[in-house]
Amino acid sequence: MSAVAAAQAPNIVPPASRGGIAVSVVAVVGRMRLDGRLDEAAWSGADSIVDLRQREPREGAPASERTVVKVLRDADALYVAVRAYDGSAGALRATQLRRDADLGSDDNVTLLIDSFHDRRTAFVFATNPNGAMWDAQLNGLENLNPDWHGIWDVATSRDSLGWTAEFRIPFRTLRFRSGTDVSFGFNVQRQIRRKNETVLWQGWRRTEGLYQLLAEGELTALGVLARSLNLELKPYALVRTVAPEYDVGGTRTADGSTAARVGLDAKAALTPTLTADLTINTDFAQAEVDRQVINLTRFPTFFPEKREFFLESSGNFDFGTAQRAQLFYSRRIGLLNGAPVPIVAGARVTGRSGAFTIGVLDVRTAAPDDANDAVVRIKHDLLERGFVGAILINRSGPALAGNEQAAGLDLQLPLVVRGQNVVPGFWIAGTRTPGVPGTPLAWRLSADYPNDLFDNFVSLYRIDPGFTPTLGYVRRTGIWETTGHLNWTPRPGVLGIRQLDLLPIPAWDILAGSNGSVTDATTWQTASFAWRPFGANFLSGDHAELNVLRMMDAPSDTFPVFRDVAVAPGRYWWTRGELNVTTSPGRPLSVGARVNWGTFYGGSSTDLELTGTWRGGGHVIVGANLFATRAELPGGAFTAVQAAGQLEVALNTRADFLAFVQFNNEARRADFNLRFHWTPKIGDDVFVVWNSGYSTDPAARWRFPSTEALGRPLNGALVVKAVIRAAW
Repeated sequence: MSAVAAAQAPNIVPPASRGGIAVSVVAVVGRMRLDGRLDEAAWSGADSIVDLRQREPREGAPASERTVVKVLRDADALYVAVRAYDGSAGALRATQLRRDADLGSDDNVTLLIDSFHDRRTAFVFATNPNGAMWDAQLNGLENLNPDWHGIWDVATSRDSLGWTAEFRIPFRTLRFRSGTDVSFGFNVQRQIRRKNETVLWQGWRRTEGLYQLLAEGELTALGVLARSLNLELKPYALVRTVAPEYDVGGTRTADGSTAARVGLDAKAALTPTLTADLTINTDFAQAEVDRQVINLTRFPTFFPEKREFFLESSGNFDFGTAQRAQLFYSRRIGLLNGAPVPIVAGARVTGRSGAFTIGVLDVRTAAPDDANDAVVRIKHDLLERGFVGAILINRSGPALAGNEQAAGLDLQLPLVVRGQNVVPGFWIAGTRTPGVPGTPLAWRLSADYPNDLFDNFVSLYRIDPGFTPTLGYVRRTGIWETTGHLNWTPRPGVLGIRQLDLLPIPAWDILAGSNGSVTDATTWQTASFAWRPFGANFLSGDHAELNVLRMMDAPSDTFPVFRDVAVAPGRYWWTRGELNVTTSPGRPLSVGARVNWGTFYGGSSTDLELTGTWRGGGHVIVGANLFATRAELPGGAFTAVQAAGQLEVALNTRADFLAFVQFNNEARRADFNLRFHWTPKIGDDVFVVWNSGYSTDPAARWRFPSTEALGRPLNGALVVKAVIRAAW
């Protein structure tokens, strides 16, 4: 059907002025079948959304393929149907089946539901033609938490005209203010992968997008809604068998064992907008393993959180600058020097109360940590999207010399000025730690201009010596630091280029000592400058860029860079070139290559990184990556190699097997993580996990991959875990 004919069809909501677009939700009586076929009579009587417009590649142009969206509700849930017509239905891209897989490689549709209708927070639900499920929480300005797991379902179907997705989202999954005339913020986005086309109902301008809640539409006529104070219990039971451990010489260092364990997670709605979570005797056996890193710098490596209890609603506790100066970093809880510490119990309250966003967390850990960790985070709304906030952190316990405390204040004011985004921000924090005098401070002042033609950012930090957030992450203390970039991103419309990404002046990161200045190069401790004479995103989805890097480091002490090779104190400047090419993830085989070469700490080095992923029809995905560095330094030469491979076999959208293997020649070991996950019904889970590591040391008596080495692992454990959900 043509766009004109579609606009004349019955029950279609005509385009309206900005901010005034709404669709009425029709209430149905009786049972709705979730099968993706839309053959119930109620769907034919529902209002339709059809006016989706392109954000990419042609801003504001009508979608090249017709999309129809309809919304219904019954007493318990919201139903959303998306009919995605496609003139080349046989060319649909659908490679993912696993829950929470990245759907960006596929055709997909994404729903955004601002159930608070405050234009500040939202829930996001997505699927592809296979019916794979992906969800997330949006907290504030583009603070997306894809590790949130809601209870909802979706069914899809395909035919010669395209594909259809039918979502069922229970009201108990959403948070909203009860009332007699409830309305939700709403938006829908569709990606047509083979065309690299993105279309939206609202927010299709390039300065907006799906997560710009000021541009969202509205679901009206929801009628009377009351979120009950429901309770959800998720008890678990597991059996863990640990294999005997051996050193690289094949000598047994620990005996094997078998043990059983039970625990409980609970969730309750304290109010319609506040939710409490409780965890007892917590176990994270099913969490993904960390990716190994060969660190060729003198600074600590940041590892992301992967444990479900800490991931859900984690955005409510964010404070500071991620991976640089975070006042709260949840991996400090339940991990001591990289080893797990038992969590006895934990409690969390998150949500909204009036103009306040609230996050409260308290966790008790067992020996050897033996501590109580408490965090209180509050933000108050300012203007349309801004906030002023505070955070308080206290760590106490018999294993500590005294209370370790941190506190901070922050301000963020996202503005839209003449259609352009401007985001000024400021935060300041202090810590009090036994043995450290006074209250050392840290602060950052920043301004962001994230728009289509120019994407600019500048910041200035000050972090005092002795600033020690024991539940946080700080890369460096005792410094002044400035970072910034000015990206120019024109759209020339030639040679298949969708958009250029250029750095006409070098992006910078300059760090000086606390008694120095970021404007005085003689006081700099580290510095990096990146100039990009060419960078391009192509209409095909491919990407290429060329960078010129100028780096500086002034270590005051000798530090190891790789095994027995060290860098002596000094003041080093070096220059490097970098070429980076990646192909579109929409291709069955997508590859990437990066080569970085030049001088390095008084010598020279070359880095090579290769990645590749093959995606079949959804049941099998194979990926691999290789990172290698060859360096010749005054302190010696070395070759660092790190490699990983992943196999994913999805039986359907509720059962999958993942195999992940890693190797690096610095640790001289190979590690395996095998995980089977089955969801008998939404909310219930069964996991079977095997982790093991083997020596690759040339001096080892039993060295992987010999068959004898398989019987003498450095470590090994098999875990079977079952989780059952009950709700009232």
